[in-house]
Amino acid sequence: MIDIDLNTRLNSGEPKAYEELYALMNPRLKNYCKLFFKDLVLIEDLVQNAFVKLWEKRETIDPAKSVESLLFTITRNQCLNYLRDQKLNGESLSIDEKPWSDLQHLYQLDFEGHEGQTLEEQLLKALKEAIDELPKRQHEILVKCKIEGKKQKEVAQELGITIKAVEKSLSLSKRQLQTKLMAEFAELAILIAFFLE
Repeated sequence: MIDIDLNTRLNSGEPKAYEELYALMNPRLKNYCKLFFKDLVLIEDLVQNAFVKLWEKRETIDPAKSVESLLFTITRNQCLNYLRDQKLNGESLSIDEKPWSDLQHLYQLDFEGHEGQTLEEQLLKALKEAIDELPKRQHEILVKCKIEGKKQKEVAQELGITIKAVEKSLSLSKRQLQTKLMAEFAELAILIAFFLE
């Protein structure tokens, strides 16, 4: 966790503090953006913009509050604004068209040892736990199709079931995950809808 001293130095405009913050947070913010996007150039741009926005507002930073949370919030807003703009431009962003590669990141993230988790980090942890709680067959199908990126036809053949059964299982799993997560994280409805649309 970033200490108050670094926040204070950042608030006073010390370039070295900004460099330290960048070194600490840049990899985490990039990994966070990978939950939304595969394009590494886009991710780099979004993270750079988040740091620029933070630097521009550095004088308003409260040293007693988490600059990590602020950076995650700025980055989240950048991601959601970009997604909204893409949808307004008529570009499809359905995660069914991707192999839910973002879920691979969610599923493999290690949340131990993080203090003061952001809402998004709490959501990702809850999503991993909710996936683990699915009935065995649903869990197996979801992991194979959406986390390992296998085609539904391939999974159906592998498990000796019909493609229709795979589709039904995925649909049921998504509904169950959405119901569980929306009950706990209603304030993140947009993010949940994106992950589980």
